[in-house]
Amino acid sequence: MRALLVTALVFISLPVILFRPHIGILVWAWLGFMNPHRLAWGFVRSFPFAAAVAVATLLGMLFTGRWKRPPFSAEGVLLGLFVFWMQITTLFAVNQDGAWLQWEKVLKIQFMIFITTMLIRSREQIRALVWVIVVSVGMFGVKGGIFTILTGGEHRVLGPDGSFIEGNNEIGLALIMAIPLMRYIQLTSDHKWVRSGLWVAMSLCVVSVLGTHSRGALLGIATMSGFLVWKSRYRMRLVAAGCILLPSALALMPQKWFDRMNTMRNYEQDGSATGRLNAWGFAYNLAKDRPLAGGGFETFQQELFAIYAPDPTRWADAHSIYFEVLGEHGFLGLALYLTIGICLWRSCSWIARRAPDTEEASELEPLARMVQVSLAAFAVSGAFLGLAYFDLYYNIVAIIIVSKALLVSIHRDQSRPHAVVRPSLRNSYSLRPSVDRAS
Repeated sequence: MRALLVTALVFISLPVILFRPHIGILVWAWLGFMNPHRLAWGFVRSFPFAAAVAVATLLGMLFTGRWKRPPFSAEGVLLGLFVFWMQITTLFAVNQDGAWLQWEKVLKIQFMIFITTMLIRSREQIRALVWVIVVSVGMFGVKGGIFTILTGGEHRVLGPDGSFIEGNNEIGLALIMAIPLMRYIQLTSDHKWVRSGLWVAMSLCVVSVLGTHSRGALLGIATMSGFLVWKSRYRMRLVAAGCILLPSALALMPQKWFDRMNTMRNYEQDGSATGRLNAWGFAYNLAKDRPLAGGGFETFQQELFAIYAPDPTRWADAHSIYFEVLGEHGFLGLALYLTIGICLWRSCSWIARRAPDTEEASELEPLARMVQVSLAAFAVSGAFLGLAYFDLYYNIVAIIIVSKALLVSIHRDQSRPHAVVRPSLRNSYSLRPSVDRAS
């Protein structure tokens, strides 16, 4: 039944996408984050739904002409350079077979991020994309929170198999990044039932994050909570909610959960922690030996650990977005990756300062602040997870690129009070129909 439902929904959306190609971005995001085909059985688990949606989106762009060139921004330029550099490192990768397979996966994500900046052009479309992310990821948070409550936290919360968020660490990070986006929807919604429902959803997501038993997620949610309070206008309300929610959630967790979290104090005696340190040492040593190109994709291999790792007998995954990029793309790749994050943070700050200046774009202010909360959580929790190519992060990059371009367009229009706004411009990044300023 699930297989037929997913198939029907996707194929019904295809003709719609041909006439409204931005819908293709929303369907693509739904497939990427919720992975509905992974929740069913049979042929749908391997059917190329995402490819079908991508083709329909490109055809819709061709037929309708409803697209615009990607906005010029520092983040966009740096991301383009980073993608180009990944191509170079793949050409010189140590593990050629594995590198090209991973490059194909990453390229598909980056290509659709590029298309997103061409098709998502208005406040309503930005909000719709955030809604898709919130619902898709939040579903696992609500489900996992209920599961944790019913089982007393005895079992780990996991994501859909075969996806980016399959493991407990990965789903924990995705939920931490989604909670601030839920808060944005809550702050800007006019419907009381939506705001109330999101309080419940965010609370269950917090419980679900604890239910992952992930130490990196625990650090991430602590960071996220602090930044959420800092970036909010209603600090005391959030503090009060946290004082009620966190003790109640912790009371649900079994003793083995506390024992696992306490291993962070004595990481030298924890096998998982020392394995991470060994993998990080491997990445650094490999980057020193190959400072420009690194080892290329899929370089964290056992045979290379025997050469570069401090303990050549212990093999592990990167377990860090920073050391993953360092080991696979060298010091230049890491510099590009970090600079993207820095520029993204600065753009969020710029949007948060300038958006309140105009009523048309005021909703972008809480979006920018909540995105900063998500970025802080990703930066901290990602230090212990190998999710450098996580599509949620790059979708956030696209959202901020488009939001900044929209705000710039609105301010440019307002700076010309006697000019007639061109329909082509307003159709590109608009909130309302074109108006004659001269009147």
